[in-house]
Order: sequence, then C-alpha cells, then structure tokens
Amino acid sequence: MTTAQLSDTFTLGGDLPVHRLGYGAMQITGPGVWGEPADRPGALAVVRAAIEQGVDFIDTADSYGPQVSEQIIAEAAFPYPDGLVIATKAGLTRTGPGVWPPCGRPEYLTQQVELSLRNLNVDRIDLIQLHRIDPQVPLADQLGAFKELQDQGKVRHIGVSEVSVEELGAAREIVEVVSVQNLYNLTTRQSQDVLDYATAEGIAFIPWFPIATGDLAAPDSPVADIARELDATPSQVALAWLLQKSPVILPIPGTKSVDHLTENLGAARLTLSDEDMARLDALA
Repeated sequence: MTTAQLSDTFTLGGDLPVHRLGYGAMQITGPGVWGEPADRPGALAVVRAAIEQGVDFIDTADSYGPQVSEQIIAEAAFPYPDGLVIATKAGLTRTGPGVWPPCGRPEYLTQQVELSLRNLNVDRIDLIQLHRIDPQVPLADQLGAFKELQDQGKVRHIGVSEVSVEELGAAREIVEVVSVQNLYNLTTRQSQDVLDYATAEGIAFIPWFPIATGDLAAPDSPVADIARELDATPSQVALAWLLQKSPVILPIPGTKSVDHLTENLGAARLTLSDEDMARLDALA
C-alpha cells in the first residue's frame, strides 16, 4: 500500500471516494503563483510522485499561474489513472504576481471552466469550487453558472471557498455544495465554526495552508516537541492533527519538492494519542 493510501477515505458528493491526504498544486508555478516554475521538470516530477505515492485527490485552480498549474498536472499525469480526482477553482482573475481580484460574473466563470476543461484535458471537472464570492455579483448568479455547467455534464460537483457559515448555508440553498475550502490549520482556527458545520453536515472541509507553509515546521515550533517524541516531523504532526480533528477534513499540503511531498504524506502513518491531541489543541 502506498503512503497516501494509509489515510482513510472520504466520499465527495456521495460518489467520488478519495484518500483524505491529498496534494495542493499551487506551488508548482512561478513566484507569486505567477508564470512558469523555475524548474518545470521538477514540478512535473512532484505531481507524478504524488500519484505514485497514492494521492488520488489533487487540488488546483485556473488562477494558479494562471493556467500553469492545470497544464502541468495534465502534462504530468494524463492519461489520468482510474480514481484520480482533480478539483479546480474559478472566480479570481490575475493581473500580476500575488494579485487576485475576484470576478464572479457568470460569463467569466463559464469561460474559465471551459478553459480548465481544455487545460486539464478532461470532459468533466470532478469538483469546481467558487474561489471567492464576488461581492459585486449575486451569489445565485455565480453558483448558477456552475449549476448550468453541471446540467450540461461539464461539472460533476460544486464547492465553495473562504466562506462563513451563513454564506455556506446560502450557497446550499442554490446548489448542492459538496465541499468548502477555508484557511485552517493548527495555529489558525477562525474557521472552526465552518468546520463544525461541515462535520455535522458531512461536507468535505479542505483546509488550505494546512501546515501554515512551513511555520509549524520550524525546529523551535511548539509542535516540534511532540514531533520529537513521536519520531516524526512537525509538518507530519500538523497534518496528522488535521486528519484526526474531523473525518471530513481533506488536507492538501502543497510543495514543489519530492522530498517534502514524501515527508508530508508520511503524516498518514502517524497516530496521535488523546493527550497529544489535547496538547496540540491548546496551541491555538
């Protein structure tokens, strides 16, 4: 059994089972999530290594690059192995490195999904997520664009990102929402109420920044002590904590290094005791 498959599974939307430890493909682009990566062969190698190590859930977005991340995934992994689920997002535009203005106009969202279909070389997007709610456009119009694509068979499932409990509830009145992607990790828990709601409702919760991009991996981090006791790394402990926090959590640690990828997936081998969990819970 490969490493990622040591994590248990979650069934997205009732019909797409994935192992809960996935891979986030934001970092395989250039600086500021803009343009080509400095090492394209390295980026291709990481995506291939993730799949070889058992990852069957990859999360990306049309805005990563823009388009670069999706294109690298297709180049690395097409034809895709059976059971690989690729989630992408639409709803942000890119005007330069590190700049992400939202745009939720239905015609823009429709165009971006069509572009993602082409870039990923698929007939249907497994999971399309509204990257951000655009405050200038009625939510029903934004999600309605995805619903129309779903009705056409171009989108299988719909998710939302960076929402409050109220916004998630409003979204669910418009379409069936199978996932929510919010910022959440060991030290950043302002989305705890959204996680609690998702857990109660059986909605996948995809925490972005799951290991606070390395902040938790510092040797002097509060996680380091527990990691030493468990003969693990701080990032493995942070990911194991997420996996044990709720059965609906699907962490998607991202990296452009095969070594880091392998280290992150090692979190699936880790079991934290109730005492470990309590100590980690106290960090926030």
